[in-house]
Amino acid sequence: MAVQLKTPLKILILSLIGWGGLFQPLSAQQVGSTSEQIRLLTAEWTGERFPDGRPKVSDALLERLKNISIEEAWGVLRNKGYNNQYEGDWQIIWPDSVMTGRVVTAQYMPSRPDFEKHVKTTGVEKEGRSPKGGTNSWPIDVLVNGDVYVADSYGKMADGTLIGDNLGNSIYSRSRRGVIFYGSVRDLEGLSEIQGFNAWIKGQDPSYIREMMLTSINAPIRIGRATVLPGDVVLAKKYGVLFIPSHLVEDLVLTSEVTGLRDQFGHQRLREKKYLAGQIDSEWTEEIKKDFLNWLENFPGKLPMNKTELDRYFKERNW
Repeated sequence: MAVQLKTPLKILILSLIGWGGLFQPLSAQQVGSTSEQIRLLTAEWTGERFPDGRPKVSDALLERLKNISIEEAWGVLRNKGYNNQYEGDWQIIWPDSVMTGRVVTAQYMPSRPDFEKHVKTTGVEKEGRSPKGGTNSWPIDVLVNGDVYVADSYGKMADGTLIGDNLGNSIYSRSRRGVIFYGSVRDLEGLSEIQGFNAWIKGQDPSYIREMMLTSINAPIRIGRATVLPGDVVLAKKYGVLFIPSHLVEDLVLTSEVTGLRDQFGHQRLREKKYLAGQIDSEWTEEIKKDFLNWLENFPGKLPMNKTELDRYFKERNW
């Protein structure tokens, strides 16, 4: 006689079977995540997406994000419960440059012949990836303008160099950005000659890649202290790297911009000795709030946000 499951238990079991069936191919049958898998990973994003399923955060927001400090952006993420999105201690080709972009992820592991054979067969025969060259070129092939190639190569230095100047040129021609590698590169001198290209890396070595294999593209990865998803937006500066969930970028940018304006106003008023430090450094009185709003109306230059965004910010927040 068949056992009749109670509805809640039946739903739970069917859900587990469904999720297991959905994500099992990610590790066992394929290299690149499907559009549907990426949509599920980034379900809180409600805007436009790329054909591969990644959120398409606007170029305008990526440009505004360049002016946000790491500390301001980190504070917004922490307030929203995202405590593991930062990694520091990088070697940077051009430290004074800022890079923002949409993340394409790649995971590398120490080579294992049977698994490596499976990856190559799956990538070439089932996913149409290039049979020539190493698999470390496959993540580059999926890049589009505005992407940042982010890879976890588990900190391997010698024989762990993911790219040299040839692949660096290919990356820049496709993305107009650079890379963030939890590992190493070779020919740093050649990479530094690629105009516009930048790299945040853990080290460099003249050796070629050996005993290392690609295991996934556009799946969740770990970059030091940070958990990174495909379609995250990266803010990379000499002070560190932040990986921002796509659905939080717009609010983070606006909140950080207003915080910056508040700081600018407060510093100015302190220099003018209009208020005491304790008044500016604590909850503002109605008088100071009114003064700040009037200061914004007469801001000497162009505000980073438009008036609609600013009005919405103050309407939705309690100072």
